[in-house]
Amino acid sequence: MGLTSFSAGRGAMREFETLENPEKLPVIALAGKANVGKSTVFNALTGLKQHTGNWSGKTVSLASGVCRAREGEAEKKLLLVDLPGCRSLDPASFEEGIARDFLIKSAPEAVVAVVNAASLESSLPLALQVLALTPKVVICLNLIDEAERSGISVDHALLSARLGVPVVPCSARNGIGLSALTEAVFQVMNGENDTETAQKTQVRCAAFLPRENAESGENEAAAIACQRECSRLIWGAVRKTSGDGGESSKKAGRGSLTARLDRIAAGKWTAFPIMFLLLMLVFYITIIGANRPSELLFSAFSWAEKLLIRMLDWLRVAPWLRDALAFGMFRTLAWVVAVMLPPMAIFFPLFTLLEDLGYLPRAAFCLDRCFARCGSCGKQALTISMGFGCNAAGVVGCRIISSRRERLAAMLTNSFVPCNGRFPLLITLASLLLAGGGAASSLGSAAVLAALIVLAVGVSLAVTKLLSKTLFRGEASSFLMELPPYRPPKIAQVLIRSMLDRTLHVLARAAIVAAPAGLILFAAANIRLGGGTLLSEFRALLDPFARLFGLDGAILAAFILGFPANEIVLPILLMIYTGGGVLAESAGGPELFSILTANGWSAATFLAVILFTLFHWPCSTTCLTIKKEAGGVKWMLLGIALPTVVGLVILAAVNAAARLIG
Repeated sequence: MGLTSFSAGRGAMREFETLENPEKLPVIALAGKANVGKSTVFNALTGLKQHTGNWSGKTVSLASGVCRAREGEAEKKLLLVDLPGCRSLDPASFEEGIARDFLIKSAPEAVVAVVNAASLESSLPLALQVLALTPKVVICLNLIDEAERSGISVDHALLSARLGVPVVPCSARNGIGLSALTEAVFQVMNGENDTETAQKTQVRCAAFLPRENAESGENEAAAIACQRECSRLIWGAVRKTSGDGGESSKKAGRGSLTARLDRIAAGKWTAFPIMFLLLMLVFYITIIGANRPSELLFSAFSWAEKLLIRMLDWLRVAPWLRDALAFGMFRTLAWVVAVMLPPMAIFFPLFTLLEDLGYLPRAAFCLDRCFARCGSCGKQALTISMGFGCNAAGVVGCRIISSRRERLAAMLTNSFVPCNGRFPLLITLASLLLAGGGAASSLGSAAVLAALIVLAVGVSLAVTKLLSKTLFRGEASSFLMELPPYRPPKIAQVLIRSMLDRTLHVLARAAIVAAPAGLILFAAANIRLGGGTLLSEFRALLDPFARLFGLDGAILAAFILGFPANEIVLPILLMIYTGGGVLAESAGGPELFSILTANGWSAATFLAVILFTLFHWPCSTTCLTIKKEAGGVKWMLLGIALPTVVGLVILAAVNAAARLIG
């Protein structure tokens, strides 16, 4: 899959520098609103696993992939380009500008306009705007299965006759109608459709196309006219399914299921308690499911380490190099994988399941009110959700926020929510804090973790409010988001997508960092300087400052040396505490608790480290992403300083309170 790169000059059309098309294949663009299944159509046609989500604003760049389809007896290739979801070609946001500029400047051979069969009046206006640009359009009438469940029937032949372009009913999630869709694409590319009607439609729709520098109200009038034309086109083509009273009643009941659920999931008094309980449930399942697999992975890696040592001895590798490779590089890597993989393999599928089901947009909708009160845009709720997977991805996701000041505020505060790299450490510390060396209550640990997420989001809101009153003054922009219906999740797709797109991707990034970091740490723990090793001297240097905040030099050193990736903080800490120059072999459960308490950890220390895990500088990848996306080193430094200062202030207050109560 290739990604189209672009530069976004202010007020200028974006320059599409490259589109990976070495075979000079015909370019077909996929356009449509968010939540109409556009990226699902893309995945189904190309076989690629681009991440799709049941919420708005997921695609913020141009993904391309090759589609193999039959034209008659011959198999041909097409290059599909998945444009960002947008409400209109009047670019009110970054992603809408990308879609409009690609359609105008790149002149694709055909455009597949994806619309929601269950909500034509809402999604067809964009297709009419696309028709104003080119008559080579195929209307993909997607989600026909949802339309049928809602008792809606669409006469696609009548709609096609009125527009002069093919209208193809599809259900991309179920693989229905895709062959007919590609046949229709070849049809319009070859000019075999009703070109005369299509050209007349194009002329009529030209009046609906938004214009830059238009007089006040002109574009609004064009949008109203477009909506009226849409209503005229679908009059008689869309109808409720007829049948006996019982069947109609059942379908009507099923059709209103989303509304009934939303009265609870997005209700004024129920939304936030449900959000908390769902978050707690996700953590509970993660905790109870991750313990045994972690133990098995530690055992497997212990066996592999012994095998590696025997192999290195057989190769007559020098003892110092053997120890560096086995106890430094391999053991650190094994520790990261054994600790990270089980919780991520459980947490991400559960999170993706909520996303596929359609719940996460409801969470964003509820949080929108909170961000609006803080002078920010509700889309920041979406970028925060992305940050739970990876803060760097959350920063990139801030592109969906059109206002630069709100986009900067969202970038600078994204690392206040914990990413996947911090979750294993938070789970481990919360469990140990509650267990006291024994068996922790999984339900209690889950409640603590859910409370920590609430705290993280609350602090993020407070800092956003502060920024909106100081650095980024201005009115909060509006946030329009069409909530998708609740959809039965595709379990197999959820598992595959969460494992490939999230778990293995993140694990690979952590492993790439952990292996060389383990080698460097082994060297620092074994090279002596004066009275101690480099690592012990660094620890001693930091200790007086760290004590002011309820930490110690080893903890602060571990977080500093873990700057490349949060996943390696705990292995570094254990290497410092064990002091033998190598990482403890498993250090899980009671053994880990014994190591920490032997080095002076109290309940207050556990609490301080948990809070510092939540609020400290972002990892190196996130910092570089802030620099690139915000456009300057000063923003990156501010992105480092904000969570660090907030974290130290919170820790100082907690430490003072702990001293006060003894």
